[in-house]
Amino acid sequence: MEIKGPEVSIGSCSLTMPVIGMGTASYPPADAEITKSAILEAIRAGYRHFDTAFVYGSEQPLGEAIAEALNIGLIKSRDELFITSKLWCTFAEQDLVIPAIKMSLKNLQLEYLDLYLIHWPLKFSKEVSRFPIPKEEVFLLDIKSVWSAMEECQLLGLTKAIGVSNFSSKRLEEILSLAKIPPAVNQVEMNPLWQQKELKEFCKAKGIHVSAHSPLGSYGTKWGDNRILDCDVLKEIAEARGKTTAQISLRWAYEQGASVITKSFNKDRMKENLEIFDWSLSIEDLDKISGLPQRSGSSFPQFIELSKEVEAEL
Repeated sequence: MEIKGPEVSIGSCSLTMPVIGMGTASYPPADAEITKSAILEAIRAGYRHFDTAFVYGSEQPLGEAIAEALNIGLIKSRDELFITSKLWCTFAEQDLVIPAIKMSLKNLQLEYLDLYLIHWPLKFSKEVSRFPIPKEEVFLLDIKSVWSAMEECQLLGLTKAIGVSNFSSKRLEEILSLAKIPPAVNQVEMNPLWQQKELKEFCKAKGIHVSAHSPLGSYGTKWGDNRILDCDVLKEIAEARGKTTAQISLRWAYEQGASVITKSFNKDRMKENLEIFDWSLSIEDLDKISGLPQRSGSSFPQFIELSKEVEAEL
């Protein structure tokens, strides 16, 4: 049975976004056919928001899945879907932004995105072929010129909204000081073990919607771990409520006012991840979660360190 989740308004453009999105990042990268089949299954389950990025290598299978969903009648119009993609760091300079979004649109076989994000507050000098990334290939992002090009993407109708990912309050302040169109969304790592309380309050005050990536810790990826699913406090709450630990974590993020990007190619877990809207956590549950020890752990740690080092130079 298809489950329809709620939507949230983002930005100043009266755009609504489904509060649960399906992520498509995998490491090692999933086979294109497996990704395509999983996306079609997600559409059948009720997902309408799909999160991709140039660097994930999932834009093409997502585009093929959308085309097939239209062809077989799973959806009647592309407008039923909300598609997010991201500007990779090697294209993070003014004259490369529009070509980059056009490349993503070509991969997706779409005329427009719903949301286009700057993936990281970093600029890489060339195509990065190895990790860790040599420091000499990492530069300070010229926010003024890059954000101007992002605004141009929206003005040209290539995307309905623009935003950022993995940005700190300091970098957001920099954008807000010069933006004609403020960022609608900041997609960041957020879960019960990395609650981002200060950043969340900053974004709320500035009218920037927070979207949570790695809400379950990105278990099964090179950059993730199983801290969320193995957390005893979350397990106890889940057992007492007859829910899964994943559902507790997703419901917590939703109750913080965030949307969530969750990834599972498992049919049953896809459905479970949507079943978080007809119940709520108690004040006692929330207090227990609020007291959990905090540690970032789901994103590329080198990217976080590089971002901090570059930010320190500002």
